[in-house]
Amino acid sequence: MKTKFPVAYFLSLAVLLADTVFVSASVYADRSFCALIGCCIAFAIIFIMMIFAVIYSRNSIRHFSKMNSHLESSAAQYMHTLPAPVAIINENRDIVWYNQIFAERISPGADAYGLSFGDFVELDLDSLFSDGFAYCHVNGSVYKVVLEEFKEKELSFCIIYFNDETSYFNLRKRFDDEHPSVVILSIDNYDDIMQNAKESEKALASVETEQLIEKFMSSTNGFIKKVSPDTFYAIIEDRHLEEKITNKFKILDLARNIRIAGKYPLTFSIGVGQGASSLAESEKIARQCLDMALGRGGDQAVVKTESGFRFFGGVSKGVEKMSRAKTRIIANAMEDVIRNSGKIYIMGHRFGDLDSVGASCGLAGAIKLLGKEVHIVVDRNKNLASHLIDIVEAQSDKDLFISPSAAVSSADSNDLLIIVDTHNRSFIESRELYDRIKRIVVIDHHRKTVNFIDNAVIFHHEPYASSASEMVTELIQYFSFDNDETLPSICAEALLSGIMLDTKNFVMRTGVRTFEAAAYLKKQGADTVSVKLLFSNSFDAYKRKTQVVANAKLHKKCAIAIADFKSDDIRVVAPQAADELLSISDVDASFVVFATGNVTNISARSLGALNVQVVMEELGGGGHQTMAATQLENTSLQEAVKMLINVIDSRQEETYTK
Repeated sequence: MKTKFPVAYFLSLAVLLADTVFVSASVYADRSFCALIGCCIAFAIIFIMMIFAVIYSRNSIRHFSKMNSHLESSAAQYMHTLPAPVAIINENRDIVWYNQIFAERISPGADAYGLSFGDFVELDLDSLFSDGFAYCHVNGSVYKVVLEEFKEKELSFCIIYFNDETSYFNLRKRFDDEHPSVVILSIDNYDDIMQNAKESEKALASVETEQLIEKFMSSTNGFIKKVSPDTFYAIIEDRHLEEKITNKFKILDLARNIRIAGKYPLTFSIGVGQGASSLAESEKIARQCLDMALGRGGDQAVVKTESGFRFFGGVSKGVEKMSRAKTRIIANAMEDVIRNSGKIYIMGHRFGDLDSVGASCGLAGAIKLLGKEVHIVVDRNKNLASHLIDIVEAQSDKDLFISPSAAVSSADSNDLLIIVDTHNRSFIESRELYDRIKRIVVIDHHRKTVNFIDNAVIFHHEPYASSASEMVTELIQYFSFDNDETLPSICAEALLSGIMLDTKNFVMRTGVRTFEAAAYLKKQGADTVSVKLLFSNSFDAYKRKTQVVANAKLHKKCAIAIADFKSDDIRVVAPQAADELLSISDVDASFVVFATGNVTNISARSLGALNVQVVMEELGGGGHQTMAATQLENTSLQEAVKMLINVIDSRQEETYTK
């Protein structure tokens, strides 16, 4: 191999030689002639070396130029034959260069030079510039697109690389599709509907039920196991489970065709444990969803999502439980908690009505008979039952009703808070009091919502009950009062007013136990005439109600009215107008839209043919099948009506009860 010396080396050697000759000439100055000859030789050597250095330098430059040219050619050839699509775009996002595989996979059969990059790839280039990478689908393949930006003086361009990750995504999709999930199916109120059936009828219903479930599982490769007469556990792959969700669990509709003893329809509650990392976690989620389904009255499937829950079905009326064993057990446990607590605070929901306040008054009267200090927490400025509060306060202790601020300042860790007529922490009268007191008891009849109170020591929830007042009436019958004392008549009247409000004078959602509760209250001295006076309105309020009714319009058997006037009692007038609209023929449901401040409210009522709870839940509210409501912030009355009509149109088939 030839050794190539740099130019600087030659120059250094020449200088060193010249210096040596000059020193020798100085030493031998007496030999001037010899010194002169030596200097000439030295300068000649330097001149020859400089010529050689120039020639070498030119050859080196020529060599490096050839090397550069070779490298540029190799890089271009490499980019062109790269086994991944590559394209270069200019500032206008037009394609100025691309390699061979780009032409084969991204722009097959087309010459992409000078065309817009967006003509071939559906990709948000702005996000690609900001993030540096993105994913896109092109011609059936999935690519991870990576961008490198180059800027030099006036030249600016971007190189875009396409990494094919189709195999990874297919593998991931297959893994997700084959991921198993637990599904729990439970027959609603199995013991109650089977207790009076003949053995042959039970056997027939069991066969029909199992055949239905086998049909439900036939389109999957999963399996199902019967763990009790009314409960089934299934393991289903997510790809088949998605089909069931897309079809909105048609098994719910088919189950209603099975009738026990020819009259009691069979209904299912289904909990789905989708999205879990293990079967144990999936089973836990499925149980949570099943509890949510049962808490909402059954006959529905519940799927947990990242943002909450999805509900399917829920169009049948709840079946009333005849057994009171659960009520007796809860009453005994609740009495023990009351006796072992300090002060007792009772509160309902914001803008309390006769049911909320009536249940509070009845429970407070019973707790007083147990010898405990009790207070009812109400905001008098935001209450729809102020007339009842005044009557009860006049016949009881003056400190029975206290404001939320007073309750917060006087409560301590040993006290007990009883929440009635709501189980949603967003609707309670005082969130601050709820956060301050750690021992909570909940008594409610509304169908379970997502934001429910989950830290209660006793959670008494019966969605089939007509009202919270009915539930309280049943509970206090099992309390052990000293000296056989009876409930004060004013407390009995307060409870009866709550029952009459939520049942529309014993017309809606009324069961056998509702009349039994009313009979008990009548026995305690409740005067029906006095209760009726609690529902009386002023002449002006009656005129406003008729004005709302007169302005109503009919849309697919739904009466929709707008109360576009301001009134202090609009929260009372609007629900009453909604009730009045139901008396019109061919009206299955009524909706009254009214405003309070910057909030638009919708009060919904139904006779049972249309499930207004489902409609209101679509708009962020909730309630019962026959009575529900919602609140829409920063929404005009006309916008609210349009949103309501869209929901009615889109969910009409689901909202009608079977």
